Amino acid sequence: MFTLVYVSAAVTWFSDRELRALLAQCRLSNAQTGITGMLLYKDGNFMQALEGEERTVRALEARIAADRRHQGMVTLHSGTVPQRQFSDWTMGFYDLRAPAGDLPAGYTEFLDTPLRDEAFLPAPQRCMDLMHVFRRMN
Repeated sequence: MFTLVYVSAAVTWFSDRELRALLAQCRLSNAQTGITGMLLYKDGNFMQALEGEERTVRALEARIAADRRHQGMVTLHSGTVPQRQFSDWTMGFYDLRAPAGDLPAGYTEFLDTPLRDEAFLPAPQRCMDLMHVFRRMN
């Protein structure tokens, strides 16, 4: 099983409707290709984890990189894993624009981490830690 996590910046801020449309598109496409993962959105930035067969994930990575709705795509982590981390999710999603009061106690400071490459490149495992926090919450 292959996994890849990247961050990127939206060219323009996404409305709730645009985020829902993107999520529906991801879920449909991922279900057809055997991709699972999670998408986070905060302050105009995305972090996405993808997992599946390496060839399929790499092909999706190339399509995502060519998508003009975002820019500055940086891969934070990629490699093989023993099993899927998001096996039930064709694309889990969290919009981190929720007020801090809506988040479980103890998670607020960690969730305040900006979804930008400079926050995660020095310690790539942090991106997987962030994704796993959300996975455990649901």
